[in-house]
Amino acid sequence: MFDFGYLTRTFLLLWKAVPTTLIITVVSLAIGSVLGFFIALARVNKIKVLSQLGRAYVSVIRGTPVVLQILVVYSIVPSLLNVMFKNAGSDINIFEMNPIVYAFVVFSLNMAGTLSEVFRSAILTVNQGQLEAGYTSGLTFAQTYRRIIIPQALTAAIPNLCNATVNLIKNTSLAFMMTVKDITAVAKIEASYGYNYLESYLDIFVIYVIICSIVQFLFKKWEKKSSVFKHGVTEEKNAKPVAAVLK
Repeated sequence: MFDFGYLTRTFLLLWKAVPTTLIITVVSLAIGSVLGFFIALARVNKIKVLSQLGRAYVSVIRGTPVVLQILVVYSIVPSLLNVMFKNAGSDINIFEMNPIVYAFVVFSLNMAGTLSEVFRSAILTVNQGQLEAGYTSGLTFAQTYRRIIIPQALTAAIPNLCNATVNLIKNTSLAFMMTVKDITAVAKIEASYGYNYLESYLDIFVIYVIICSIVQFLFKKWEKKSSVFKHGVTEEKNAKPVAAVLK
């Protein structure tokens, strides 16, 4: 029989696990964004070796399910590292490591592959003539990207970045496979006592909908605020030459 009392109690209890889910999301998004950007940069500028490695990495990440990536990182990698440490005479016990670290690694690597494609496509939307305009104005490659290319590319990437972030939040529900006590793990533990799985899963459903809706709202506000960089210029009445903007 459906237990409304259990539904309410568990719903409030699960909110205590939300910070764990958000921490995994923020850390993975931050690390994945940095790695993904450099992979995208290498591919856009066709840097030898790095471009090919980046393409292969993206193919592997996008061609394998997150569950398999978790099994590889959480099951195989620790065993290999443990053997390596023992052979090196180290007393480090890799199995005592906080499981959330594995979650950081798995989801960061996964996001790097996903975001590299988001950033690559966004960078390609920027007219290459603006890169040349930056050089003409006396800017270096890094300065041109930081002050001209990235603001425009980031604006173009916001919708896809929002989708990637929402997917990441949902994928963190698999962190329980690494014994991380996130929302899903706590719900499953609570449900196991009285077999109230229906109520627990309903609680999980509602909480993820709330979190993802808030994230989408924040990205919408960000997109609206960043619209000044859309298409590489401001609104026509406020448009200024590139050289003037750089002053």
